[in-house]
Amino acid sequence: MAANSTRGLTLVVLAAGMGSRYGGIKQIDPVGPSGEALIEYSIYDALRAGFTRVCFVVRADIHDAVAGFFDPKLAGRADVVYAHQELSDVPDGFEVPADRSKPWGPAHAVRAAREVVDGPFVAINADDFYGRASFESVATFLAGVDPAEARYCMVGYRVDRTLSEHGTVSRALCRLDADGMLTHIEEHKEIERAADGRIVSHLPNGTDLELVPDDVVSMNIFGFTPVVFGHFEEEFRTFLAEEGGNPRSELYLPTVQNDLIRTGRATLRVLPNAGTWFGMTYREDKPMVEREIRRMVEAGEYPQSLWG
Repeated sequence: MAANSTRGLTLVVLAAGMGSRYGGIKQIDPVGPSGEALIEYSIYDALRAGFTRVCFVVRADIHDAVAGFFDPKLAGRADVVYAHQELSDVPDGFEVPADRSKPWGPAHAVRAAREVVDGPFVAINADDFYGRASFESVATFLAGVDPAEARYCMVGYRVDRTLSEHGTVSRALCRLDADGMLTHIEEHKEIERAADGRIVSHLPNGTDLELVPDDVVSMNIFGFTPVVFGHFEEEFRTFLAEEGGNPRSELYLPTVQNDLIRTGRATLRVLPNAGTWFGMTYREDKPMVEREIRRMVEAGEYPQSLWG
């Protein structure tokens, strides 16, 4: 097995979504003491962990706003590239239904980076804080994997540390074997802490599934080799053939991972996380995020101005 170094690792930032629960372009909503957006802390941590490139996956209509915000800050610090997630980006032989108005989901967003990313990379959400340790653990994993292998990883989080006080959240519930390898992952779109303190997932059939606090969930921080782009292409074709006619259907990363694991085409190791996660699902989450950032700045974990 050939080993890599962290040199050449790319951070792929999924920043195409508007955030229907949040409202507005939260990717550039300032939360830091010097006007930093939340994603800047992930970029800062990734660069400290050895990443050298940043790829923003955006919609074409917000490209200029995102580039105008980030390019001056990252000039000379990272190689910055952009990929566009567009509804029309489908494989040959498929057409976009006339009643379809939204892109095809997170897996489609990662697939959009296929033309500008040709090495190992980490894909993350633009509206989550993951912490430096998460990027270091993924970088260490990828450093020991041959880029031609379908060996992937993700950072797992306790579900009780990923909830919002302001409504339900979407999380992917993970099942692991004794060696920490993912055996099953399933998207749950409405998880919340009930009035009695229980953590419940409201299922589409009208019933509730009670979760335990240390159940592991994915927060969409995945480490991939470039082999995954071929897998996304295969899975996207299957998805379009089966679900493409549904105007609200989306191809989720857990759906792809489950199929790859089930068919033996890839493995995925779940890396434990002992640090802090927080994010901005709702606009009401912003004051909490600002407090957490301020606390870490005061503790010396981050400078007053990230790029100053």
